[in-house]
Amino acid sequence: MSNLTQSPAWQALAAHRDSLASTPIRELFAQDRERVERFSREAAGVYVDYSKNLINDDTIALLAALARQAGVEERRRAMFAGERINVTEDRPVLHVALRERSGAAILVDGENVISNVLGVLAKMRRFTDAVREGAWRGHTGRAITDVVNIGIGGSDLGPRMVCEALKPYGRRALTMHFVSNVDGADMAEVLQAVDPETTLFVIASKTFTTRETLLNAHTARAWFLRSGAAEAAIAKHFVAVSTNEGAVAAFGIDPGNMFEFWDWVGGRYSLWSAIGLPIALYIGMDAFEALLAGAHAMDRHFAEAPLEQNLPVLLALIGIWHTNFFCAASHLIAPYDRYLHRLPAYLQQLDMESNGKSVTLSGERVDYATGPVIWGEPGTNGQHAFFQLLHQGSALIPADFIVCMQPHHGLDAHHEVLLANCFAQTEALMNGSHAKDAPHRSFDGNRPTNTICVDKLDPASLGAVLALYEHKVFVQGVIWNINSFDQWGVELGKRLAVTIEGEITQPDTTGAHDRSTTSLIDRFKARRNARAESAN
Repeated sequence: MSNLTQSPAWQALAAHRDSLASTPIRELFAQDRERVERFSREAAGVYVDYSKNLINDDTIALLAALARQAGVEERRRAMFAGERINVTEDRPVLHVALRERSGAAILVDGENVISNVLGVLAKMRRFTDAVREGAWRGHTGRAITDVVNIGIGGSDLGPRMVCEALKPYGRRALTMHFVSNVDGADMAEVLQAVDPETTLFVIASKTFTTRETLLNAHTARAWFLRSGAAEAAIAKHFVAVSTNEGAVAAFGIDPGNMFEFWDWVGGRYSLWSAIGLPIALYIGMDAFEALLAGAHAMDRHFAEAPLEQNLPVLLALIGIWHTNFFCAASHLIAPYDRYLHRLPAYLQQLDMESNGKSVTLSGERVDYATGPVIWGEPGTNGQHAFFQLLHQGSALIPADFIVCMQPHHGLDAHHEVLLANCFAQTEALMNGSHAKDAPHRSFDGNRPTNTICVDKLDPASLGAVLALYEHKVFVQGVIWNINSFDQWGVELGKRLAVTIEGEITQPDTTGAHDRSTTSLIDRFKARRNARAESAN
């Protein structure tokens, strides 16, 4: 057994669970008129009501003791101080430095990284202003009308999600496109929709060697040159977010149009860096810096608030409570705002790539559950798809409901119906309904939810919400004693894909694989060869 599960704090929580497990949440409300006031908090413009969980004051106290036992406060200080807490890659973890707004220094190997961050932000402002104002033009003199971001993982999910979320603040004359999938259909559809004379490509790859990104980038480059543009024109239509100046220049991009970021910026934490260049192009640098400011406000709350009053910590602890003591294997993200329709996909990577680990920092196998499956869809669509499972399914699925009190549109009746549905779902999940003579119409209730509210979905509030989830994931990783900042599981499949790709391209070569994989490779080759023969 691990030190964690045998620890006094863990054992106390297990005993507490046994004493509380049969208590209906609705009964806790009946017993305590002040429950909502005690189990809700607001910080950085984000209000969280976590009262509809099976918790009481003792639960929070015991969970906070678990966090202190795990060293959450010490690890938090180490992260903000720039210590190398990503131990498997020997790197600091400093996405918080990307949105540091107070002027404080953050040192890495004795160097204040904030000056470099500010330098890149200033470069982003000059470039994005030029594109948005029409001063930056394509090689035929026409203004840019379309931006195509080519990246994958965090280089795609973050910018794509934010551009969708902040569409009311975007420049509608500038159409944003995102290509990530190595499936050629992704690139083909975008290239059919854009004009080479008015399109700007942003190639986002830290090393400029990412297989999927470079394949898409070279496809875009070849398409651009086939339009009749000269090689020299590439510099007017392609920019890079990278650290590999040589490879960028060899591609044909002017190194002066390469936007730098650093190895202490993890991919899933990178939208705050130059990876956010598409965001800044779309919403402008003032709004981009407001996004950073909102995240910084949540950073300060996370760094300074006591654990029992700390929103990221509280959400993390409640998640630990459900995952480890009530066997909840998944967690639903239900944004009741259409602009947030890409948020569940973004949080899938943030959470599951960070905490989908089964080895501790000391190299031992865990004997407890770690990161849950994250999934979701905007309300009210989800209500007509999978909410049946939430209400009457056999699995316990905690959920976060995210709402904005003020919409960007003027359709007030729609917004009132939307919020009524959201509030009704959390109430129904908690209370259930009991029909003695119709078991199929009975709902047990006691299904836990958090409701996360912002007044309006603007750059600052979005930044705060995203930072809230980042720090939640960090705290859970500390308690589970895993490294939330590497992703070695991703690398294995990529390595094998390179090997199989070489075999697929050679007609008579298939390496040593299991029989299923070999059969699939041979089946593809046979079908490809048959198509080639019929074409001839």
